[in-house]
Amino acid sequence: MKTQSQMVVRPARNIRGSVELPGDKSISHRYGMLAGIAEGSSRIENYSTGADCASTLGCMRVMGVNWQRKSEAQNVIEVQGSGLSLTAPKTPLDCGNSGSTMRMLSGIVAGQSFTSEMIGDESLSRRPMERVIKPLAAMGAKIESQHGKPPLRVSGGALKSIDYTMPVASAQVKSCLLFAGLFAEGETRVEESVRTRDHGEVALRAFGAQLQRKSLGSGNEVRIRGGQRLHGIEARVPGDLSSAAFFLCAAALFPGSQLVLPNLLMNPTRARLLDILMQMGLTISVTQLEEIHGEMVGSLQIEGAQLKGTTIAGADSAALIDEIPVLAAIAPFSEHGLEVRDAKELRVKESDRITSMVANLRKMGAQVEEHEDGLKIPGGQTLRGAELDSFGDHRIAMAFAIAALRAQGETLIQGAESAAISYPAFFETLEELTAS
Repeated sequence: MKTQSQMVVRPARNIRGSVELPGDKSISHRYGMLAGIAEGSSRIENYSTGADCASTLGCMRVMGVNWQRKSEAQNVIEVQGSGLSLTAPKTPLDCGNSGSTMRMLSGIVAGQSFTSEMIGDESLSRRPMERVIKPLAAMGAKIESQHGKPPLRVSGGALKSIDYTMPVASAQVKSCLLFAGLFAEGETRVEESVRTRDHGEVALRAFGAQLQRKSLGSGNEVRIRGGQRLHGIEARVPGDLSSAAFFLCAAALFPGSQLVLPNLLMNPTRARLLDILMQMGLTISVTQLEEIHGEMVGSLQIEGAQLKGTTIAGADSAALIDEIPVLAAIAPFSEHGLEVRDAKELRVKESDRITSMVANLRKMGAQVEEHEDGLKIPGGQTLRGAELDSFGDHRIAMAFAIAALRAQGETLIQGAESAAISYPAFFETLEELTAS
């Protein structure tokens, strides 16, 4: 490492070891919010160490929710719930870099009898929020924005239920509306044409809410009745599968690598990544599978092998939207490469991830085609170390740290500190796995 914002990554020979991953971000966000509006106290182990999930807890504290960190080693937090009625914030709700915080928490503040301002950093202030503004307005909330982008000024109050079909598949929007549905009169129905992560539904049930869900072809509908009270829980957040993706892909680069990932989230709406990597040649065994608070948890044993290629399109693009950057980063080393389609959502993440991936791959000497909704990367390529930009995006920084492991020569990643958004210990963990 050269400075806090620069990281040098050197070529590796293999990946070997065991990693206990920090708590899943998606679940941590939802547990932190629902614990705050539950009655009684909640104890949550292995809460995510990322800055995004800390932003969620910070916003809840500003609205009167008391929480304490009980154990740094096990990342244990205890939250004293305030019930459905929160306290009017005296300062803006600072969501930092976290679009998850802003989108999902807006469903809760929309049901409060006060006005709140939701702000974020420069990156978050460029991200679209119309997808939550429109349905929440239909429920009766008044939301002011900067042309559909943050900051948001949310004037909440009595909400009415809606029957809403999401135009864009988004687990964050779905959770936002289900959370708002707790405060609405009647039954709120949310339909998605493509199945997305169901952590919001699972978490609501864990906290005692009743909801109905049924399949609609490739999608789902979920119904929730307003006025339900939540109760505190004791839970352990399983290891983050999106963070695991980087180490899985690192192991995939080196035939014969051996990696163990215990206590990992195995939710079926997230596990498509494992199917794709096995299609590409990675050997993955699942052991000790069990259900905890509605979420499947298991341990993975991974062995590297010669990588093939694959195509990601349609429902897979929605299911793998967070993992596409690292899959693209290892694609040049595969036999047949990678094609990604139907992934335009990548352009409105922490960076325009399609442009970011293409720029860094080309700096490393890769051939790559950029498309409006994806990219195409031929296989069988040799990459060279280069000076790369994270574009302030944690997944881009981590993805190209993985690509650098097979490049010729050293790679310098500018803005590497952005990894702390989701995984502060990422580079230290990667160094341990390559050193052993």
